[in-house]
Amino acid sequence: MGRYRTTNWRRRVVFLVSTAIIVLSAGAASATDTLRIGVEAAYPPFESLTPAGALQGFDIEIGDALCARMKVKCVWVQNAFDGLIPALNARKFDLIDSAMNITDKRKTAIAFTSAVYVVPMQMIARRTAHLLPSASALAGKRVGVLQGSSQEDYAKRHWAPAGVDVQSYPTQDQIFADLAAGRLDASVQEATVATDSFLSKPGGRDFDFAGGPLRDDALLGAGVGLGMRKDDVALHAKVNAALESLKADGTLSTLSRKYFGRDMVAR
Repeated sequence: MGRYRTTNWRRRVVFLVSTAIIVLSAGAASATDTLRIGVEAAYPPFESLTPAGALQGFDIEIGDALCARMKVKCVWVQNAFDGLIPALNARKFDLIDSAMNITDKRKTAIAFTSAVYVVPMQMIARRTAHLLPSASALAGKRVGVLQGSSQEDYAKRHWAPAGVDVQSYPTQDQIFADLAAGRLDASVQEATVATDSFLSKPGGRDFDFAGGPLRDDALLGAGVGLGMRKDDVALHAKVNAALESLKADGTLSTLSRKYFGRDMVAR
């Protein structure tokens, strides 16, 4: 009787260990076949939600094309923009695809792919205000920027010390709402966002670009890239290779023309 129980116990241990190995193997395979992508869906036309709650936009289609080229399943994870980098490093997702400019500051925390596309940063203001994007012209004025963005870094570095009231907002929609209501004198964002989400709408009819594109490669970056953890070296190589393939066959250029009417893909 005792012998039978010992043998039965050993069989149970072998069975449980074998089952655990199978489960772990399946989990590893599942993780390998899935790419979790972090995004803040509040920045049209790059990323936003349809009325039904589905993701849409230029970056979303880039991510879907990337996953298809890599033969993995895309799992989109929504997150506030200023929390994307901490969430990435906390392993809540594997990749950031959310119109994030490659800047020196961000490169201290995460790794980036090569630039995917380039969009100028510009200030918009009411036409009758005759403002220019300079510290002297904006002294005493209220300028809205997206919280955690490269334009926030730029405004706080170049304008705030000169007396410009730089106000940070959690979403771009809130910035445009306060601009139209007169609670802001100007705002800084990517030019395509300004055109598609505000200047082309009824609320933006009295506004226009004020001055030319802002330049500071260290703070504003020289293009938008996809962000990954620094220790994910293998993933970085795979994503970069897939992006270069999508550039080479014209997929990214086609998407750019679809959304912006021109090719903004970085070469």
